[in-house]
Amino acid sequence: MQQSERLEEFKKSVQNKFNVYNSLFLNLPYRNIENVGMLIPLLLDQSQKGLATGLNPKEILETFFDKFAEIEEEKDRIDFMFRIIQYVERQVVLYDSVEDAAFPKIHRHTSSLSLKDYFQLVAKNDSWDDIKDKLASFSARIVLTAHPTQFYTPAVLDIISNLRTLILEDRIDEIDVALQQLGLTSLINAKKPTPLDEAKNIIYTLRHVYYDAIGDLYAHIKSSINNHNFENHNIVKLGFWPGGDRDGNPFVTSEITRDVMNELRVTLMKCYYNDLKRLQHKLTFKEVQEPLNKLRNNLYKAMFDTSKDVGYKDIIDPLTKIREALVEKYNNLYIKDLDLFIDKVKIFKTHFATIDIRQDHSIHTKVMNEVLRKKGFIKEDYKELSEDGLISIFLNENFTLSPDDFEEEIVKDTIRNISQLQTIQDKNGEEGCNRYIISNSEDIYSVLFVLALFRWCGWGNNKITFDIVPLFETMIGMENAEVTMEKLFSLEPYRKHLNNRGEKHTIMLGFSDGTKDGGYLKANWSILKTKETLSAVCEANGIAAIFFDGRGGPPARGGGKTHRFYAAQTNRVANNEIQLTIQGQTITSTYGTKEQFIYNSEQLLTAGLSNTILGKEITISDDSRKLIEELSEDSFAKYDALKHHDKFMPYLENMSTLKYYTKANIGSRPGKRGNKAKLELSDLRAISFVGSWSQLKQNVPGYFGIGTALKNLEDKGRFEEAKQLYDNVPFFQALMMNSMMSLSKCYFELTSYMKEDKEYGAFWEILHEEYQLSKDMLLKLSGMEILMEKEAISRESIKIREHIVLPLLVIQQYALQQISGGTKFNEEYEKIVTRSLYGNINASRNSA
Repeated sequence: MQQSERLEEFKKSVQNKFNVYNSLFLNLPYRNIENVGMLIPLLLDQSQKGLATGLNPKEILETFFDKFAEIEEEKDRIDFMFRIIQYVERQVVLYDSVEDAAFPKIHRHTSSLSLKDYFQLVAKNDSWDDIKDKLASFSARIVLTAHPTQFYTPAVLDIISNLRTLILEDRIDEIDVALQQLGLTSLINAKKPTPLDEAKNIIYTLRHVYYDAIGDLYAHIKSSINNHNFENHNIVKLGFWPGGDRDGNPFVTSEITRDVMNELRVTLMKCYYNDLKRLQHKLTFKEVQEPLNKLRNNLYKAMFDTSKDVGYKDIIDPLTKIREALVEKYNNLYIKDLDLFIDKVKIFKTHFATIDIRQDHSIHTKVMNEVLRKKGFIKEDYKELSEDGLISIFLNENFTLSPDDFEEEIVKDTIRNISQLQTIQDKNGEEGCNRYIISNSEDIYSVLFVLALFRWCGWGNNKITFDIVPLFETMIGMENAEVTMEKLFSLEPYRKHLNNRGEKHTIMLGFSDGTKDGGYLKANWSILKTKETLSAVCEANGIAAIFFDGRGGPPARGGGKTHRFYAAQTNRVANNEIQLTIQGQTITSTYGTKEQFIYNSEQLLTAGLSNTILGKEITISDDSRKLIEELSEDSFAKYDALKHHDKFMPYLENMSTLKYYTKANIGSRPGKRGNKAKLELSDLRAISFVGSWSQLKQNVPGYFGIGTALKNLEDKGRFEEAKQLYDNVPFFQALMMNSMMSLSKCYFELTSYMKEDKEYGAFWEILHEEYQLSKDMLLKLSGMEILMEKEAISRESIKIREHIVLPLLVIQQYALQQISGGTKFNEEYEKIVTRSLYGNINASRNSA
């Protein structure tokens, strides 16, 4: 299907359907708000025309209230704006449902190769032997996180699921009823969710989507290569951060981790129980009844009582016996159904998803200082000791830590949590929790602190069944990564630990803080170079490097087109496994339905396997590397100057929605690290940082500096070099296309009134000039006439979404104008700003 045909299908299946159902929705006869729905298209029209002619949001809304809505009292106007926000949020839900329902049809004939396509190529080239080993060991780990851009309640997720089904079947009367239900159901949390609430929301998706989706995907892979004895139940693995991710979240305690682990296990037992119940209707044969009934009873108990442990062998052994009976005595009847269930049990075991523990290095430093003081090694700070002295303590000293020996709660809980991890593994299996990630890793101590804490919290010198994963996310962390890993590999006790872990080392690289720190191009280039360097270091030391990418939703946090990103990795990067975080609303937008999950999981696998299957080896020549280096340094210089501009942080604090992120009941985690009175960029969470630029429709972290870098090259008469780089280096092209996505979601007209501001006008002009320059230079570089010219479906989807939320954004800016001007309704306007965050985040889907 050509792009033009796919675009036509998109207009028919998405755009037209949305327009029909949206007109139904806007005319719903809700009490006291009959006219609101009908006025929304008018407000959209007035907003577009007004912003295009240079009016500011205040002028647009006041004219609208006077001439069209005829609302005079400010209190009534505020009530009306709240109604608009509620409508727009639900329009976004409706659009999501329509687009998701059309997903299978639109993506049926894409240019992206499916696993089926790849296997056909392999068969055609008779190259099964070449890829057999790779398929037997390769995997994609999708790690689900609860970062505060995902907040639909299970009730709303149920409505979305129902709407998708009804829309597929065009059941207009039932769609009408579902839209009424949507209109009357709250979309937001009444209070801030706890980490357990966040975990339950994502476990809902595990149970209702991923359990069957991964089972079906595995069955599809198995049947495609059934003559080659395929048995790699780890080919798609699930990771899980809610309840384990402590970084900057004081609400994640050892008790929360335990509760989430129980919730994962119990939910999995419910999935197994329901599958077994369905199977039992088919397996009505005498000799399988006893093992079936016994297993069913055990699963039933485990569903309701967390103390009733059902181990992996307790489930798989009876199923194996039942299978033997079907083969020997019952003509293999229903063996396919049973095999599907057995494979699910082998995939999910008793854990469902692997919960990762994550904490910031600064917390471990605090704990270690307390421990070393308590044990008499130091007076105040670990830096009093030499490196050799410290290493000797961490690797050789033996003692046992008890949380009761310390006063500070974070120290107590860190010790308490590490001490309980063995118990968690006993209940959920080792795969249930076997990775400890350290944020802001910058030296060997980030890893050795954790290794020592494990030794002193119950493991002693025994085998530690945990991977200790440094997360290099700052520019300094990445620069030091090679030396850090070389030093670690030189330590015999650490090598022994790696031997116990299968001579593999997982290393995490974070895009979010990297981009915040170094700007878009430099951060991404630094990450690729770090991966290449660490791949070489690991290989030289006989270790298999596994890279775990902290990728957020928007390009500024490492998002964008995932397949394009992984397919563009060079042959210098170890390709043993793909691991990435799926953050926020990307969970529901990219992996939210069975069809989406299977499609995007296949894309991950084909990206990782493509080099092996197709014999492709991506290289970047020395000349190209020098040019990327030059461009990244130029773009960083421009971004760094902006970052150090004296209006940078005040602009974010006073002209954006930054401070309102912490007021929204979106996520359990605070919006910044630490409690400093003055806000500093280093303390700022990448999510609220990137999200605030998104709400302004300025998306600065996704492109800022690229325009200047390309213009500098052009001014030197070398622009042709950049064009060749774009045409010949997939990695560079992937970054530029992601930046074009960020630019396509910008709308500086919304905030153009700020250029008149005495304090921030000049700063706004700096942002606008770089936006315009980046847009012009990227179009020139790519030879395109419009942004995302070759991605028509994504472009059209963005356009519709931006239209839907424009009235909401105008209201948000109007409220910010009212607050800055002083008003007796200050509290109400602050609530408007906070409430307007939700719809825009969801409409953006990847937040930028």
